[in-house]
Amino acid sequence: MTLESSLLFASRLLFPRTGKKSNARKSLFGALVCIGISLVPLVVVLTVSNGMIKGITDRMIGLSSSHIQLVLYPSSEYSQSAVSLKNLSESIKMYDDNVKNVFPELQGIGLVSSKEGRFGASIRAVENDIFEKNESFKNLFEVLDGTTDLSSKNTCVLGKKLSENLGVKAGSTIRLITTKENASGKTLPKITSLKVSGIVSSGYQELDALWLFVSLESGFTLISSSSASAVLGIETNDAFSVDLEKTYRTLSPLLSSSGRLYRWNDLNTAQYENFASTQIMLIFIMFLIVLVASVNISSALVMLVIERKKEIAILKSLGASQKGIALAFIVTGGVTGFFGLLFGLPAGLLASVHFSSLMTAIEAVVNFFFKIFYYVTDGNLSNYVTVHLLDEAFYLQNIPVIIPAKEIALIAAGTIVLSLLVSVLPAIKAGKEKPIETLRKI
Repeated sequence: MTLESSLLFASRLLFPRTGKKSNARKSLFGALVCIGISLVPLVVVLTVSNGMIKGITDRMIGLSSSHIQLVLYPSSEYSQSAVSLKNLSESIKMYDDNVKNVFPELQGIGLVSSKEGRFGASIRAVENDIFEKNESFKNLFEVLDGTTDLSSKNTCVLGKKLSENLGVKAGSTIRLITTKENASGKTLPKITSLKVSGIVSSGYQELDALWLFVSLESGFTLISSSSASAVLGIETNDAFSVDLEKTYRTLSPLLSSSGRLYRWNDLNTAQYENFASTQIMLIFIMFLIVLVASVNISSALVMLVIERKKEIAILKSLGASQKGIALAFIVTGGVTGFFGLLFGLPAGLLASVHFSSLMTAIEAVVNFFFKIFYYVTDGNLSNYVTVHLLDEAFYLQNIPVIIPAKEIALIAAGTIVLSLLVSVLPAIKAGKEKPIETLRKI
């Protein structure tokens, strides 16, 4: 039996010329649909998780740790004033051609109070124009109210969550409580009134929930030297390039006397690995769904073998080989998986592109039914708390859509291979059919 004959028989199995009803063909169609449907969540999980991981990682690198971070020793001469920090920043730019920019910063903690109460804050003393000068700050921060101008004395910029806790908006006045040391070395509280210049959000609440920005010069008067940490955020051409390691090795010996260098992945190892392991687990679970759906092809082919015993017997009596018959059924299973892929892959990509809209619609439906249930059981909707499927406290507010072409290609290849593998046993069974026993029953 030639290859052409096997392919012709496979085409007849899939698209018979007679109008005779076939339960096996219905099962094949059902298997096709199941594979397509199972691929949708797999593609969505892969695409959305990639977008979320990239979005969060970009914010961790660009807004927090930078590509390389130099943490200065408290005793270093460069950590004593804003001028010395800026001078060191300018010097580092000349050490390596891969260094794109350096941003000096003084970090500390304090207590912020308003009429609504008191809350802890992570103080970040930065350059006045950092929200314009730093590309990550400019692109990733959204100004919700006011401006990001820090040039005026005793002004600050708050993160969205902190401003909500304090119940303040742009133009409001808050009190920042920090510490200071007197001449005898005793630690005393220091209270400073600050005017809120603006309110910003990075779109990832877990990162910016406690941030309070002040000017670099103000930082050295607000934050006690004993609790302050002077850092330099070193930005390279690409945080994921091999050149980052070269820059790190170049700067390490030059700056070892002033402080300690950290790469961005050193500072965010735990969180980054957690993202990666969670993504792998989710993809594995979704792939198991595809595997279960593929088993339907095997079941449908078994039914098809039973239905086509007569045709198989006639072909074998005319000289068709066992391998040729088996190949026809394997091709049938593979084509079924391929058509399922043609249905499921575009549907998954479409759902991924419109993921935010879909989640908004699903949230509206869920809240509608929850409100009905709440009204029936409680009778008072004033206490109802809106359900958020993707709480902004843990997820990005706007998830970027990133379609991973290589991974999608692997999913497509894996689906086809899986469809062929589950077709092997029914195909072998079809090839081993004995034509004499079947023809006797005709």
